[in-house]
Amino acid sequence: MPLAHAVRLIGTGPRSRESSKLRLAPFAGPLLACARMFTPAGSAGSNLPDRPTRARYWVIVFAVSLAVIQYIDRVCISQAMPAIAKEMGLSDAQKGAIFSAFTLAYALFEIPTGWLGDKIGARRVLLRVVLWWSFFTAATGWAWNYGAMIVTRFLFGAGEAGCFPNLTKALSAWLPAVDRTRAQALMWMGARWGGASAPLLVVMVMAFVSWRTAFLIFALLGVGWAVAFYLWFRDNPRDHKSVNAAELALLKGNEENVSGHGDVPWRELATRPTMWFLWGQYFFLSYGWYFFVTWLPTYLKDVRGLEIKSNVVMHWLAGVLEGSFSPELTLKILAAALAGTPLLFGGFGSLLAGAVSSRLIARGASVVRVRRSFGFFGVAGAAALLMASFHIRDPLLAMLAMGLAGFFNDLTLPGSWATCMDVGGKFAGTVSGSMNMMGNFGGMAGPLVVGLVLTLTSRDWQMVFLVTSVIYSLGAVCWLFIDPVTPLERTAKG
Repeated sequence: MPLAHAVRLIGTGPRSRESSKLRLAPFAGPLLACARMFTPAGSAGSNLPDRPTRARYWVIVFAVSLAVIQYIDRVCISQAMPAIAKEMGLSDAQKGAIFSAFTLAYALFEIPTGWLGDKIGARRVLLRVVLWWSFFTAATGWAWNYGAMIVTRFLFGAGEAGCFPNLTKALSAWLPAVDRTRAQALMWMGARWGGASAPLLVVMVMAFVSWRTAFLIFALLGVGWAVAFYLWFRDNPRDHKSVNAAELALLKGNEENVSGHGDVPWRELATRPTMWFLWGQYFFLSYGWYFFVTWLPTYLKDVRGLEIKSNVVMHWLAGVLEGSFSPELTLKILAAALAGTPLLFGGFGSLLAGAVSSRLIARGASVVRVRRSFGFFGVAGAAALLMASFHIRDPLLAMLAMGLAGFFNDLTLPGSWATCMDVGGKFAGTVSGSMNMMGNFGGMAGPLVVGLVLTLTSRDWQMVFLVTSVIYSLGAVCWLFIDPVTPLERTAKG
């Protein structure tokens, strides 16, 4: 893409172009390449004043970059946990409780912060959310015992709550309906790839500093994002100087989605069957998925650690790395790379689902059928592949199977969050917050149950995988009963 064309993505006037470039330079790079998939055919290179500006695509850049940062900050504790547990003398049950403290708070504060975004706008809420969780990311490194760690991770979860509902709120105001599913796909791709990179980042950073200092370093990422976002973003595209009349015309139907909607139809939200099944599928999905970002590094260390070099490819790669690193650090790097496999593959799953489902719907396919199909086969495939991965002896092939479980898991995400946008309408923040709340109750239950199963069965990992796969598969059943298109407000009035 020519440089001049990239500059036009930011604004139409010379002054707005310069100021926006300075503010957003750290986030531009490869993320703008992702936004290209939204560029209408034939629009590149045009200087005509009646052409829509493309300021809306910067909202996608912000959403993807924050998703990356959020998952780095969230996932890094799983890789640091062995060092934390050794220093603090934590049991398996205590480790599970620390993981779950985050998800409990994350779940409890989802609806309040989603509702707050509907009421006062995503700009102020996201600033608070990101600065709060960045502070408690750093504070994780200051914890001195089990109790302090529980409190810190709970407050960290309270800070992260509302991130994705308010990003969804921002996207619903800034993007035409045709682009929303693909935007959600890009955002979740960024989330997963951020999480996939976290284990390697933690291992590399902890090779030079302590785990306590590592959390401080990761906290700085969110602070930088929060400053840039608050300076650039406006809740209403009409208030942004880089948006011209033609771009506003594309967003004409979004006026009601902007802000100031605190009158949520709570009765309809609580009694509508589609909401029950939407909550249920996300609860079961998150129960299974949280294994990847909590207990997986421990599983690799306990069960797969001695087998890593038994694979020909991994043995060769270990030989290459040992030329630069110690044998102990080499094994940690390999294990961290394997631990990121489900999230890496999940990013591809989200991206594929967003692209394919959008294309099918554009060609006239039923939105209901497309979203139900991706949801059902995604969760069912994840459950089967997770169980299969345990019985594959080769460590690399086992992790590839687990990676495919992550791939199928994330086939459901664009449809789940696009459903929140379509069903929620101007209450998208509240609806998506309620779904994510239920999902994180599942994410809270998963690590706790794993810790308890390991304690009660003398570390029987097969039972852990069996229970997780069964619960995972219940999410597939929920998708058969979800109406992903009828707006909440319409049924409330009707």
